[in-house]
Amino acid sequence: MRQVKIGVLGCGTAAHFHASACKYLDNIRLVSAFDVNYENAKKLADIYNLTVSRNYQDIMKNENIDAVLITLPHYLHAELTITAAEAGKHILCEKPMAPTLEECDKMIKAARKAGVKLMIAENHRFLPAHQLIKKTLESGLIGTPLLVRGYEGVDETPDLAKPEHWKGSPEKAGGGVLMDAAVHKFAILNWMLGDVHSAYCWLAKQIIKLQNKAEDNAMMLLKFENGCVGSVVVSDTVFSPPNNRLEFYGTEGTILEDHSWKKPVQIFSTSKEAGEHRYQWFSPDVEHEPFPMYYIISFRNEDAHFAECVLDGREPDFSPEEAKKAVEVALLCYLSAKTGKIVTRSDIEKVAISKGTQSIIEGLEKIYI
Repeated sequence: MRQVKIGVLGCGTAAHFHASACKYLDNIRLVSAFDVNYENAKKLADIYNLTVSRNYQDIMKNENIDAVLITLPHYLHAELTITAAEAGKHILCEKPMAPTLEECDKMIKAARKAGVKLMIAENHRFLPAHQLIKKTLESGLIGTPLLVRGYEGVDETPDLAKPEHWKGSPEKAGGGVLMDAAVHKFAILNWMLGDVHSAYCWLAKQIIKLQNKAEDNAMMLLKFENGCVGSVVVSDTVFSPPNNRLEFYGTEGTILEDHSWKKPVQIFSTSKEAGEHRYQWFSPDVEHEPFPMYYIISFRNEDAHFAECVLDGREPDFSPEEAKKAVEVALLCYLSAKTGKIVTRSDIEKVAISKGTQSIIEGLEKIYI
């Protein structure tokens, strides 16, 4: 069995989810771990039988390592991706791709120049429930989508409450819950509905009001190029198990999805294509388990796909260009919050040309409601 041997850069929660998922895979093997906190790396290494690297350059120079998994604070994604590409390593990098569009472009350019695979670890793209919804929308079972609603809620308050922690830091995370969590929804909705045309956004600091931390709650209104409208709500202050939901309302039916359900997708269709299920709710069979197992399922599928791309020399289904678009929508929403106006993608382009998109996430502390 051919395997992709991976060095892990950053040994926090995301790395543990990847490691747990890789236990079920034959085509991928984590071999070494690095973290600036040696104890974090040692913990991951002890649990999953890895070696510990005291310097990330040791991983880059190791000829027995084919690829790196980057699970570091967002502001380090571009720097380490470029370094890995120059070292000839394939790259699986956690989302969001980077806090700015310019950094995303540099990551793509570096990977292309080096001839290595770059995939952003957007596990929601590899969740079977989401893949089922994508196929259902394409089948026309609910007609033309008119309205969509997305939600993600978690409890990040322990890390947000630590002034020194990178989580929620505009400088190190590129923003708060919008940049950290809403990019999941933006990546999925771009995939299912196409590009976003315009956005309006509210940001709030409701629990963690430290000056050096960004929003802990956010609400976005989106209009897509195809005319569909929708809302996305994300929260870091939900004191219950993590959960995600999607709702699609079309001209011939409805799709409801909730990660906490054992059968996560419910469909109602007035179309003849629904057959015996016409005019009634039904829940197709799909591989799924409520939290935390849906993380393991999606990470397993995601990591297996990355390994297949490396071994077979093909491009990832979730391209870095698509990951960049999710960041673009996040920045679109931040720009709306800063200006108090509906903004379009052309407004982002103007900012990119005149000041750079880093300017969008500067001064966020002045705009929270």
